Amino acid sequence: MNSDLRKFIFHDLQAIDGYIDPPDALVFLSLLKCQMSARLTGGIAEIGVYYGRSYFLFRKICGEGEKIVAIDPFSIVGAEHGITQYARFIESGRRLGLAVDEDRVIESDSTLLKPSQITDLAGTIRFFSIDGGHMLHHVASDSRLAARSLAEHGIIAFDDTFNPAWPEVTVGVTDFLREYTDSFSVFCMTKYKTYVCRRPFHEFYSREIAASADLKAFDHVETEFLGSTVIRLENPMRRRIMHELMVRSGMSALSERAYR
Repeated sequence: MNSDLRKFIFHDLQAIDGYIDPPDALVFLSLLKCQMSARLTGGIAEIGVYYGRSYFLFRKICGEGEKIVAIDPFSIVGAEHGITQYARFIESGRRLGLAVDEDRVIESDSTLLKPSQITDLAGTIRFFSIDGGHMLHHVASDSRLAARSLAEHGIIAFDDTFNPAWPEVTVGVTDFLREYTDSFSVFCMTKYKTYVCRRPFHEFYSREIAASADLKAFDHVETEFLGSTVIRLENPMRRRIMHELMVRSGMSALSERAYR
């Protein structure tokens, strides 16, 4: 089963336009598998669907029965050949053989939503991915929305946290963590994402990141961030180069070997 999921991440999923790279896809895989093994239940929510790369990763890992709330205004202008963003999202699922649960798609600006609009569709959320608007007011609103709909054991994954192209994301995530310092802490960071949980589960998820076989290819470096010990997963340059060369050579189906 795990080899099938890795093939999906490194090969099948790459046919869908999107921004979750294989290293973070492997973090998602590790954390979702950990929750399932520990019987930590709840729905999944995502702000910022784009064309569905993260959505279909959730669907593949968790199965057709998982309640996934997909939030996006679906307003991208100029989709190719006159096909709307939403239509491309649905078509992406067809190509992958994974259905979109359209009853749990919220076509809206996320800053207009209330937590109950999410929990009414999926219950409390065990994994909440935030990759929506990148201005400060977006991040402030989305982080509070996630916190107020999250299960006790839930995880929030913030995208582009330290991307210099989007400095207000860094400010927004830092503001959230300082405001909720007694409740939430960071347990993992990658180049693109920051992973947050409630403090009682910090050690639990940190142990999973440290022990996960799917993450052994990365350098694990401990750092401190706002009073929490964080595992920073560094992707060695040699692995990045090897992976890119294999992909560009038409060997994407074998490219996951670079991350063993």
